[in-house]
Amino acid sequence: MKPRVSLQDSTLHNGNFSLRIVPVRSEDVGLYEAQVKYRTEVHSCHVELGVVTVTLSPPSPVIENELLLMSCNSSHRASLVETCWFHNEHPGPTSRAFCSLSRTLSILHPAMSDVGSWRCQLRYSDQEIISATFNLQILGFDGPTNPVVYTAAGSAAD
Repeated sequence: MKPRVSLQDSTLHNGNFSLRIVPVRSEDVGLYEAQVKYRTEVHSCHVELGVVTVTLSPPSPVIENELLLMSCNSSHRASLVETCWFHNEHPGPTSRAFCSLSRTLSILHPAMSDVGSWRCQLRYSDQEIISATFNLQILGFDGPTNPVVYTAAGSAAD
């Protein structure tokens, strides 16, 4: 996994033997064991790493008004009960939520209003809830609704 993994050497003397993986990949899923030997003692811990992936079809860049499918998948083994998608979760007119049995959200005509933070939340039969956030960017025109712009002679116009 080199060079994606590192130990936080500066914190080892405080008993922190954390492993850092950047970036995490789907194939990194599994059980990890850490062992620390100090004099005659051996301490160990086990951590299971699960991974959530958000994929776009077609892949980036997303073009305004072209069909977009966003899929959310997890390495969790239980049966999926529900998938919810949340767009711009802060309260306001652009906040939206969609829930279904499918892992995939279809946006028939993506618009500039769909740009921003999307969070998929997967709920499983064992009551586990797993989520991932994705920042959606769309190529399109985000200009004024009125194409006429007035400016003073001699000044700049954007």
